[in-house]
Amino acid sequence: MKKFAIAAATATALTLTMANAAFAQQSTQAPMTLAAGEVTKAKEATSDTWITTKVKSDLLTEKGIPGSDIKVETNKGVVSLSSTTAVTESQKKMAVDITKKIKGVKAVSADGLKAE
Repeated sequence: MKKFAIAAATATALTLTMANAAFAQQSTQAPMTLAAGEVTKAKEATSDTWITTKVKSDLLTEKGIPGSDIKVETNKGVVSLSSTTAVTESQKKMAVDITKKIKGVKAVSADGLKAE
């Protein structure tokens, strides 16, 4: 009888342990997935911010380009260049070429740059 009681207690303990492990795995899965999605969004935002800052600084330091007049926006690696003042075709091309060389840039849209 004593052996049966020990066996029953051991089986119960193992069952509870396995049930707790399964429950813990299920309950943490969804929050981890949610957190991973938030981390991805944060990385994209940081990357886009970094790209925008790098493009803007490179345009500001390049001679022959009115970098302070060019607005830079980045969304998921796609950079949009625009300006309210006119630039020459060569300045537009130079701005696009500088932007394309920056790590993380997937595409460049310069439709917003007003050419003379």
